[in-house]
Formats: sequence, structure tokens, C-alpha cells
Amino acid sequence: MMTERQRKFREQYKSDISPLYNGLVHIGVMYVVGIAAVIYCLSQLTTATWEYLLIIPVFLAGNFVEWAMHTCVMHKRINVFALRAIYERHTRQHHQYFTDNDITIDSSKEFRIVFFPWRVLLTLGVGGLVLGYLASVIINPNAGYIVFLTMVMQYMIYETFHYCCHVHDNWFVRNVPFINTIRRHHTAHHNMGLMMHYNMNLTFPIADWFMKTSDLDRGLLGHLFNGYSEKHIKEELKPIIKKYRNDDASVSLDGPNLTSDEQKTLNRAMAR
Repeated sequence: MMTERQRKFREQYKSDISPLYNGLVHIGVMYVVGIAAVIYCLSQLTTATWEYLLIIPVFLAGNFVEWAMHTCVMHKRINVFALRAIYERHTRQHHQYFTDNDITIDSSKEFRIVFFPWRVLLTLGVGGLVLGYLASVIINPNAGYIVFLTMVMQYMIYETFHYCCHVHDNWFVRNVPFINTIRRHHTAHHNMGLMMHYNMNLTFPIADWFMKTSDLDRGLLGHLFNGYSEKHIKEELKPIIKKYRNDDASVSLDGPNLTSDEQKTLNRAMAR
């Protein structure tokens, strides 16, 4: 059940959204541009063969970049304009709007708190162009296009999976592999006690498994295909999860005010 604190934050946030904002236009432009970029890259490939294998290292690198951005920028305030803005939007807004008590949206107006602004896709596009160009020079043009389209596709997957985490529960998100896993994974991340330390992946929890920042105690395949199961949640985390799900008295816009014992528990759970 949504707390009074969360309810008031939601009401204030929604009242501050410009009447000119259109959620469908927001995501429509993003998907049209992203899909067009992927189609263009595919159309430029000429007899590509082994170059498709580059998808694997680019995908894995992207998974760890996703983890690092979430851990080191979105949840750590860095006093540099763009980075500070990311922190403000994520920790001080997104995590106040959504908790593991209520993680869902009810209208397209709320797309603003779920999807990144267009400038993120633009920034990713510039970065992808640079890396794609370098790959085309060092390897060949096919490699450049594959690097770029993999980065764009990974971003599209990120946004799609994140959206699936914040819609109301339904057959699709409950049963589709990977999506059901990341939905539970991300819901747990929105627990106020865990939000600054655990479950930082938002596509596939590979980096979380490797970096030991997952709330689950199981192997890589178990992480990827965990679905909605809560059977493998680390036992030492359960009291913290329960406390911060029901009590937000010790929570601020910058996250939970953890006790020293709670911080030690979180650190200890990461160590194994």
C-alpha cells in the first residue's frame, strides 16, 4: 500500500508536469528514431559474417556500463551540472515516486517519470557514432555498424524493460522470460532500504550477479531466469526489506538513513 509520503510526492510531481507534455509523443519519437537507426545500420551491412560476434562484447560492456551509471551517477550525487541533474531526476524524483509498495503508473502522463528525456538517446547516439567509427577504422565498416546498432538496441531494451517494470501486473510481464525477472529485480531495487546499493541492472542482471550487488543468492542462470520468485533472497536482507517497506520515517529524498548495523548487513551480504 502506498504511504502518505509517496502519495503526496506523486501528487506534487504530476501537478508540476507541463500541460504541453505528451507521453505518447515522448516515447513515439524515441522508438521511431531508435528503430530507424537500427534499420539503417542493418541496410548498410555488406556480407557481414563473423562481425556479428561483436554483439557479445558490446552487449556485455553495455551491461556493465548500465550498472556503473546506475550505481555511480544515478545514486551518487556528483556536483557537475549534467551528472547532478541525473542524480536529482533519479534518486530524488524517480525513487520517491516509485517504491516497492507501489511501483506502477496509471496514465501516459506518467511516462515522464519512467522514460529518459530525448537528450539521453542523443548522447548515446553520439557515443555510438564515435565507437562505431573507431570500430569501422580499426576493423571494417560492418563492425562499425554492428557496434552502433547494438548500442542503440540495448538502449531500446533498457527503456522497454523499465516500462514493463512500472506497468500494472499482467500476464505478459508475469510470464515472459527476462521481463518477469527484471520486474522483480527492479521492484526490489525500489525498496527504500536497498535502493542505493542493490539491483542496479535494468536489463539483464549480469553485472549485479558479477559485482555481488544482487539481492539474490544464486548463480548467473538462476539470476537470468529467476522470474517472480523470492525464494533466493538473501536472508540477512529480509529484515531491512521489511522495515523500509513499511516505515519511511528514516528516509529522505537522498535515500535511507541507514543505521550502522544496517549498513554492515548490506556490506556483509555483498561479500558473499
